[in-house]
Amino acid sequence: MIESRNIAGLWPGVPLALVSAALFGAVSPLSKLLLDTVNPFMLAGLMYFGAGLGLAAYRGLLGAFGASPDEAQLRRSDLPWLAVAIGMGGVVGPILLMFGLARTTASSAALLLNTEGLATMAIAWVAFQENVDRKLIFGAFAILAGALLLSWDGQGVSVDAGALLVVGACVAWGIDNNFTRKISATDPVVIAMLKGLIAGGVNIALALATGSSFPAVLTVAAAGVVGLLGVGVSLVMFILALRRLGSARTGAYYALAPFIGAVLAIALLGEPLTVKLMIAGVLMGIGLWLHLAERHSHEHEHETLEHEHSHIHDEHHRHQHDGPVSEPHSHWHRHERTRHSHAHYPDLHHRHGH
Repeated sequence: MIESRNIAGLWPGVPLALVSAALFGAVSPLSKLLLDTVNPFMLAGLMYFGAGLGLAAYRGLLGAFGASPDEAQLRRSDLPWLAVAIGMGGVVGPILLMFGLARTTASSAALLLNTEGLATMAIAWVAFQENVDRKLIFGAFAILAGALLLSWDGQGVSVDAGALLVVGACVAWGIDNNFTRKISATDPVVIAMLKGLIAGGVNIALALATGSSFPAVLTVAAAGVVGLLGVGVSLVMFILALRRLGSARTGAYYALAPFIGAVLAIALLGEPLTVKLMIAGVLMGIGLWLHLAERHSHEHEHETLEHEHSHIHDEHHRHQHDGPVSEPHSHWHRHERTRHSHAHYPDLHHRHGH
């Protein structure tokens, strides 16, 4: 019974995290193709603004057809968390990545993006006291070993400016991921849309202020499409995974992203498939497998809790309604204190201490 619940607990959080990672992993090699003709500030801005516009169009289409998402909306108390997430994840992170890509190979940069998961996990563990099991820690060390191998020059670890910029971007996204977790109960499309429009607008303004100009229309469109899929859709799926898995585990599953990026870099850009790259990929693959194999089950107590989010009437939602309702739906509801045992992750209802 426990094993079946463990497997059920992986759905849909893990698939959401992995597909999100795959979409984001394609950003590095595709951005490398565009950086030959676009300023890094401008490219970051066009990608994020494209994501914001695409998601705004999606919401507009929903409204035009009379459909409305059953999601909780942002409250004033959510805005400080959103502001930091936008600043770190939408402005600082993308700019550092674009300048880093301009100074290193796309395949190495793609695998170095694994440090985002490590940063996310470390911040979740240290700053937000999120539980991290041994398999997650061992997996993290395997991923770190792969990242260090990429920087080995035969005599020691050689970290160039490009690698440092990519790692800096990952730290910024680690902060972003943990702050986004605090508001992950609200509409993910709205969060991603606001991040895209605001961060994209800021980056485009910075590009124009530093003397850049808009590239050709086809380049703008290409950057927008890459941004919509690799940033916008990826972020929506990431937030949905955060709800179910917490920051550390969602960040851990994101180890898939660099492999997608490295493979595309080799296929699209003709970058060499070196022995060092293959060994680093194996180490990081071991880390990903350890993360996927992690299970967490124990007796735990739910404190009384009141909040709002999209839900169905499962074992954690047994409240009553005055009339018939469709599922999923969103409204303010109360959880009474209860104690039980089952497989779980640090989702919206399991953020207890250990």
